[in-house]
Amino acid sequence: MTRRIVDISAPLEAGIKSDPPGLEPEIDYLDHAMTRERVVSFFPGMTVEDLPDGEGWALEKVRISTHNGTHIDAPWHFHSTMNHRLKPGGERAWTIDEVPLDWCFRPGVKLDFRALADGYVVTPADIQAELQRIGHSLRPLDIVVVNTAAGVRYGADDYVDRGCGVGRDATLWLLEQGVRVTGTDGWSWDAPFSLTAKRYAADPDPGIVWEGHRAGREIGYCHIEKLHNLEALPATGFEISCLPVKIKAASAGWCRAVAIFED
Repeated sequence: MTRRIVDISAPLEAGIKSDPPGLEPEIDYLDHAMTRERVVSFFPGMTVEDLPDGEGWALEKVRISTHNGTHIDAPWHFHSTMNHRLKPGGERAWTIDEVPLDWCFRPGVKLDFRALADGYVVTPADIQAELQRIGHSLRPLDIVVVNTAAGVRYGADDYVDRGCGVGRDATLWLLEQGVRVTGTDGWSWDAPFSLTAKRYAADPDPGIVWEGHRAGREIGYCHIEKLHNLEALPATGFEISCLPVKIKAASAGWCRAVAIFED
């Protein structure tokens, strides 16, 4: 049996529209010539002429948030408490270093919502219909990812405004089935903020703001944002590995999400 790995992570890249203005990553690239004086400074008496071809090392200095690039949101990102539906009074929400790794390497299920309009809020009925179409019954700890219209627009000027979002009721329905990690190729698990803002202006209901995220207050869960290349995946028949970087007390951690097939 042959193992095949498909990369479903977006590259961390500066200078593209991967996030709203002011939240983009910044990367400084230092090449072999720029660092050679630094290299020889560690070794008194050495000169740059002593280095092979006069070269130092290449490295990068990165200024990012834990929510740049493909990353996993911890329950702490959504609210300070979680599991109000499961425990009286709830409990403190987990940070990314407290999320069970067992959640992050599980069978994957892809829901194809590319035909849904930008800003549309997915309902439980939408998820149930798609599961019926692909012939899958959810199992506890399945990792459910949604392929939206945003996926192919990563880095384009309209990326953060593209794709559907998953609403509170739909998110809770997934969690009630035992799902604990979800994912999207959009900027957010929720509908784009720009389009939600238009809905709010027409009907100022605060319940529509970040509603999919806020479901984590009721039942703690994680989701992956800025997935990529979901178009290459079938609906089922693969595992997802999305182990987060272990950042103490953080609201999220970057991950190199991959889909793993046994051919």
